[in-house]
Amino acid sequence: MASVQTITPCLWFDGQAEEAAQFYVSIFDDSEILSVTRFGKAGFEHHGRPEGSAMTVTYRIADQRFTALNGGPNFRFTEAVSFVVRCDSQAEVDRFWAALADGGDPDAQACGWLKDRFGLSWQIVPGELFTMLECGESDRTERAMAALMTMKKIDLAALRRAYEGAGAPN
Repeated sequence: MASVQTITPCLWFDGQAEEAAQFYVSIFDDSEILSVTRFGKAGFEHHGRPEGSAMTVTYRIADQRFTALNGGPNFRFTEAVSFVVRCDSQAEVDRFWAALADGGDPDAQACGWLKDRFGLSWQIVPGELFTMLECGESDRTERAMAALMTMKKIDLAALRRAYEGAGAPN
């Protein structure tokens, strides 16, 4: 029996919900736009959006559903919420980083975090980093963390070297 997702993140945009959803599903495999609701004439005095423009876009990345809402200029994304992309290799880190960082704020990149062109924060992290940080060996973990703190995009080879004690962080 298929499970039904009971919690869906709703991301608030100021007119770019459809563009953002299309951007995100273009980056991740096994992703798709599921539905688009559009503004009608009703409520124009409240929402001010042109008839036929996207109100909400429901999309799926892997097995996770999201809703993008064109809610207006009242709210912006902050780093208080981010999406973690767990990667299996440096090639995946590189691919997701390049795609999501394109058009984003280069000054908002640190320790595997980035802001995309819509201001949404992402963490692009090799799964191996979690193993390093959770290993219970404080010396190794400290070296990996020291190396991580010097990086924008994560360099898995440099993390491995630091974790193993085979060189200072780059």
